[in-house]
Amino acid sequence: MANEIVLVDENDNEIWLGEKMDVHKKGLLHRAISVLILNKKWEMLLQQRALGKYHCPGLWSNATCTHPFQNESNIHAAHRRLQEEMWFDTDLEEIFQFKYISHFENWLTENEYDHVFLGYYDWEICMNPDEVADFKWISIDDLQKDIVSNPDTYTQWFKIILENYLSNKKSISIQ
Repeated sequence: MANEIVLVDENDNEIWLGEKMDVHKKGLLHRAISVLILNKKWEMLLQQRALGKYHCPGLWSNATCTHPFQNESNIHAAHRRLQEEMWFDTDLEEIFQFKYISHFENWLTENEYDHVFLGYYDWEICMNPDEVADFKWISIDDLQKDIVSNPDTYTQWFKIILENYLSNKKSISIQ
């Protein structure tokens, strides 16, 4: 079950299941979840992907991301993975979706229909060292500057998510 991910059509309708590595080798469109977390200072929580990840090891990205299991709701998958990777949970709200394709040096491809969730958290972080190499809180301004200066240290999907978040920020409800 954990090795199977949901394949979707261009409208995010489930069409089949595929073995995770096979899907990434063939570049098949599949469903994904990404979570953004902000604190009271309007800093964003970033994680550095564990060095053992099958793609993008050591790169900085959003708080967490995953593929939902078959028959698992998107919101449940977001909460599940936040707890698995960052060892906390908080209220989440879906704020947008997007599709993207990214090819990696190891011949794998992400071709995802990504559902992006936003939450707020201001307490201690204890990360799962098997999933996360490091984490940090960073202001949006500093983050934007660092992405311009060091674009290769961030995951491709996170750069797209941040751009979408910033362009849609006025329409996103703030708690």
